[in-house]
Amino acid sequence: MATLIRSAKSGNQWTSHELKAFNIQVLQQDASSFFSLQELPAPSDISPAIWNNVAAPPAVELSRNERRFFTFLRDAADPEEPFIIDFAVFLLREILKYDDDDGHRTLHTQRDSEMPFHMCGSKVYTNADVVMHGRLSDGFQYTLLVQEDKHRKPFDDPEAQLVAKAIAAFHHNMRARRMNQLPALESQTFPAITMAVQQPISLGGAGRRIPANATIVHRFVPPIDSLDETGYISTGMVPLESRRILFQCFEAFKRFL
Repeated sequence: MATLIRSAKSGNQWTSHELKAFNIQVLQQDASSFFSLQELPAPSDISPAIWNNVAAPPAVELSRNERRFFTFLRDAADPEEPFIIDFAVFLLREILKYDDDDGHRTLHTQRDSEMPFHMCGSKVYTNADVVMHGRLSDGFQYTLLVQEDKHRKPFDDPEAQLVAKAIAAFHHNMRARRMNQLPALESQTFPAITMAVQQPISLGGAGRRIPANATIVHRFVPPIDSLDETGYISTGMVPLESRRILFQCFEAFKRFL
């Protein structure tokens, strides 16, 4: 097999070439294998207005978060506007309760914060759109990564960008653990979500090991029947059937936090 050339690149420039060059393999899994569950769980504490209505019902008095959900849902459907991450943060924080109440697990937007890592002898950078911080005595560790698929094309593989972010997050976590006098990690698995036009197109865990050993990224795509260029990608969470399945997937994903 021909030797693949490795060169220093920012994380947002990573493609399938870097995955092959660094022996990173993406393994597609179904729901039962990915979540280790026989059935997707029913989401807890989801508003009936959100669960049962395609759009905001006109004759019902809605709560603030219910009104905001339908507004974000409409705004995020426009692929020309950068509202996908705004919707993702609102969804994970306010509707699905990914934050915890004691402040040990908090979501943050991080579009403009650079995450450094070393590649081919050079210091390069990436950035994550949304991260979850796990609090330490001094500082934090990254425990969840959320990205918008920057390719904006159906069926482009977003895992390469995500893996670069996971490597940068691992570098940060190792420094944070040293500062807190915690033992070093040989490897770490990062739960991660990729969003595109208001629906998750990939949920996965990116491990980090030396390139001599294969690094496995487990990839799961929610089982929506209309997953095609004219259906799922464009309609996202608008159809109730799709929305309910996606909420179930997000609920199951909490087990990795």
